[in-house]
Amino acid sequence: MKTIQLCFLWHMHQPYYTDPLTGSASMPWVRLHATKAYFDMAFLLERFPEARSTFNFTPSLLLQLEEFSTGRVRDLFLEYAQRPAADLTPTEKAFLIRHFFSANWATMVRPFPRYQELLVKRGVDVQGQDLDRLARQFSTQEFLDLQVWHNLAWFGYGSLQRFPRLAELRAKNRGFTEEDKQEVLALQQTAIRQIVPMYTALQEREQIELTTTPFFHPILPLVIDSEFTRRARPDLPLPARFHAPADADAQVRRAIDYHTHTFGRAPAGLWPSEGSVCPELLPILGKAGIRWLATDEGILYRSLQMADQAWNRHYHLYQPYAVGTAEQPLTMVFRDRDISDAFGFVYHKTTPESAADDVLRRIRGLAYDIPLENGLLAVILDGENPWEHYHDGGERFLSLLFRAFEQDGLPIGHGIRVQLNTVSKALEAVPPPQRLEQLHSGSWINQDFKIWIGHQEDNRGWDLLQHTRARLVDLTPSLAPDKARAAWNELYAAEGSDWFWWYGDDFDTDYKQEFDRLFRTHLRNVWTYAGVTPPDILNQPLVEARMPQGLDLVQLPLALITPTLDGMVSNFFEWRGAGTINPTPPLGAMWKSEGLFTSIFFGFDREHLYLRLDLDERSQTRQQHCTADLFIGSGIQQYKVSFALAVEGADTLLLSRADESGLYRDRGSYNTICRRKILELGIPFKELGIEIGTELRLTLTVSEHGMEIARYPHHSPATFNRPGDDFEATMWRV
Repeated sequence: MKTIQLCFLWHMHQPYYTDPLTGSASMPWVRLHATKAYFDMAFLLERFPEARSTFNFTPSLLLQLEEFSTGRVRDLFLEYAQRPAADLTPTEKAFLIRHFFSANWATMVRPFPRYQELLVKRGVDVQGQDLDRLARQFSTQEFLDLQVWHNLAWFGYGSLQRFPRLAELRAKNRGFTEEDKQEVLALQQTAIRQIVPMYTALQEREQIELTTTPFFHPILPLVIDSEFTRRARPDLPLPARFHAPADADAQVRRAIDYHTHTFGRAPAGLWPSEGSVCPELLPILGKAGIRWLATDEGILYRSLQMADQAWNRHYHLYQPYAVGTAEQPLTMVFRDRDISDAFGFVYHKTTPESAADDVLRRIRGLAYDIPLENGLLAVILDGENPWEHYHDGGERFLSLLFRAFEQDGLPIGHGIRVQLNTVSKALEAVPPPQRLEQLHSGSWINQDFKIWIGHQEDNRGWDLLQHTRARLVDLTPSLAPDKARAAWNELYAAEGSDWFWWYGDDFDTDYKQEFDRLFRTHLRNVWTYAGVTPPDILNQPLVEARMPQGLDLVQLPLALITPTLDGMVSNFFEWRGAGTINPTPPLGAMWKSEGLFTSIFFGFDREHLYLRLDLDERSQTRQQHCTADLFIGSGIQQYKVSFALAVEGADTLLLSRADESGLYRDRGSYNTICRRKILELGIPFKELGIEIGTELRLTLTVSEHGMEIARYPHHSPATFNRPGDDFEATMWRV
């Protein structure tokens, strides 16, 4: 029988927020995720004893769970939550107004009437100068209710079922007492204490496998030698060379030791931080006793390219590979990017039933197509952040998925079966049939390290890290063992990837300045533990001021255009003056690679609206299964222009209009569309009933197998007016 081993690997990670010198943490995410994702996932597996999964816990997360469960560390948010509402200072009230709505509003605020009421009173777009004024408008009872709801909303389905009192408090909704609040915080502490025992018990009955990551989640190839950046990106400007293979070894060995101490068993597998690998990493892992590691399919693709092997995804991706040496054998597994990313970015937009059906459809299709008698399909993703976007925390979706494998796997027919398994057990059934002769140096994001090095802010951070490390090397022989250990621990914390993730212009967050401060705090602590005054440069922020999020995503048209709709760039001037929508991922807390378009243009003449899509050639296979909808809003009217992205499907477009119930009714099909090198289309304004001067709102969405996977612009529609005869003269005057 042909058997495909399906392996889920859920990566649980938080950076090290703790300042050991003060015994406090500024950020609440370990504590809040603990009562939701960490607790929920273990609770769900307890209900499905035949379901198998692999969980990867970073030691920096496990250490903080231990700190919180023993009460050694409290975060700033917890301190403000514990404060009696009647005793809050004006500064503390402003802090609550600013930060205690930090949750997914659609799934964790709006479902609860009192929490939503408080958000409406505060407003959805609050500037720093408004906080004091807004805080004065809230009563003591409202602040108390806010303190409770900020923590109560973060409990997931597992803790709600384990602790029925939480459901009673949610039903109470408002008018909480200080005793209610302390009860919520006490249950939070109880849930945190149960997490490690829950996962340990699942491990002991062989239902799950527990794996690790280098201790503080560093990008190990850059720690080994920052010059490895040039292998994938020779164009990037780099800081002074950072070369510390001993630190990479220490991050791995300390991770294994702490994991063994926590769970009573050494890990066999490792997820390298952000899937970052290089050949020089393999002997470090082999010597430490690691038997397998995983990364992204893009790394496999680039590695096979290096060996002049033609890429056959169905054949190459769904098998493990031998790497390392005969003395230190290692196995590598590569994640299916499409399915893995769909869990985080697509399935929360649809129903649990549709999401589960889609996963099973993909798996069944692959089971037929994989040309191997024994294959391995790895689905690897963040195990905590996605569930905030699911209205029930992902409970029904995952339940439907696990239930499909309860009876000895998923039967496909024709002698094919898919079996859910841990990675180590799957590798026993599917040993690597071939050796990977070359290994590309890169991460799961674009198969390079650009996120963490190359920008001015990144490079300044690496220079500070290098300077601090060099000084610590000099001072270590003169330090007492405990001081040396503490100083090196803080240096390793500063090597974590999360600080560099937020430097540069790749991503943005409201907490960017805080991540910068935490990085410099860890570096300052190195000097302090070493008995030396930290240099003043560590007091100076690295982050630069930039435009507010989203302002650079849309550029409006500057001139009238009348392109020839032939799917070709007929001449340079054809689209000159058109507006643009930036197709790159939005700044945010999760990275998403859509890879569909390299450019998006829109524009108009006096009678028509035009759209041009420059399709990314690298995603041609995916485009065959995608459809696009161009939504055009005007006042209360909403139109939709639907078309396929596939070459053979882009010869007609369908226009429809939303009725009063929001249902779209067909208005007709048109052949004013063509796809060849590019995709171009046009729609007459008269078919949209749009008069000159009317404001239009434009949004483009892309769906795959009926599920939305991308939206442009990412945050809000492109807004402009239908041009009149004086449009260009007006733009010229401007």
